[in-house]
Amino acid sequence: MKKVIAGILAIAMGAALCACGGAQAGSGEEEQAEKLTVAVSPDFSPMEFVDTSKTGQEQYVGFDIMLAQYIADEMGMELEIKPMSFDACQAAVQSGKVNMSISGYSYTPERAENFNLSDYYYAGENETKQAIIVKAENAGKFTKAEDFANLTVGAQTASLQMNLCTSKLPKTTKIKEFGDIGTAVEALRAGNIDALAVANGNGEAIIANNDTLGFSGFMFEIDEAAENNVILLKKGDDELLAKVNELLAKAYENGYYAEWYAKAQEMAGIDTAADVTYDDEGNVEE
Repeated sequence: MKKVIAGILAIAMGAALCACGGAQAGSGEEEQAEKLTVAVSPDFSPMEFVDTSKTGQEQYVGFDIMLAQYIADEMGMELEIKPMSFDACQAAVQSGKVNMSISGYSYTPERAENFNLSDYYYAGENETKQAIIVKAENAGKFTKAEDFANLTVGAQTASLQMNLCTSKLPKTTKIKEFGDIGTAVEALRAGNIDALAVANGNGEAIIANNDTLGFSGFMFEIDEAAENNVILLKKGDDELLAKVNELLAKAYENGYYAEWYAKAQEMAGIDTAADVTYDDEGNVEE
């Protein structure tokens, strides 16, 4: 259902506190806005993915990208998306190489221990429902956890779906980890795994672009705490966290979430939409 030095973080913190009024006063020349660096793993449509008809920063699209742009705009900053693997996104926040990561994260106690977590934001059914997809000929044939006994089910490393597979499926189920969703989907298409655990919204986007796949008929039961998304910030970055939470509340009050999710779903269905895999250094994996 993914997918980075104290000096840089300090600069961004200053921007978070003062850039809302525009560029800082200077020599009279027009100054560039400070950058808000956001790590994403763009292999998780409709949350974050790539429009292959575009280049540069404009190629990164999806719900989380719209959310990141909103935060940057409200803070008077220039958004810079940093694409990388899902694991690398989290490491980049901890090391201070980026200001935050917005990449479809669910709450977990481990993340709460290691990061400053934002208040929840709400992306349709992407996190409120967690599903398993299979080949189309097997769609609807798996309605309970026991149906996956002795099968191989894929899930992304360090994801909510991985936690659900290891805790909710039978002990005889073989759980196969994948660094990115795109590789996992190809493994499912090739028959190298029997099924793939995904966020429901992500599953809808995958199936829309792969008519050989379908929903298994099974939905995980998940804890209420994991039903929505959070933003990861560096532990102790309390002032920036407070600002982010203020902006999330404003987005909720203004009804932006439903609008963004509808747009993201629409974009995920276009021919040039693609879940693109990046390595830990931000290079596209072939």
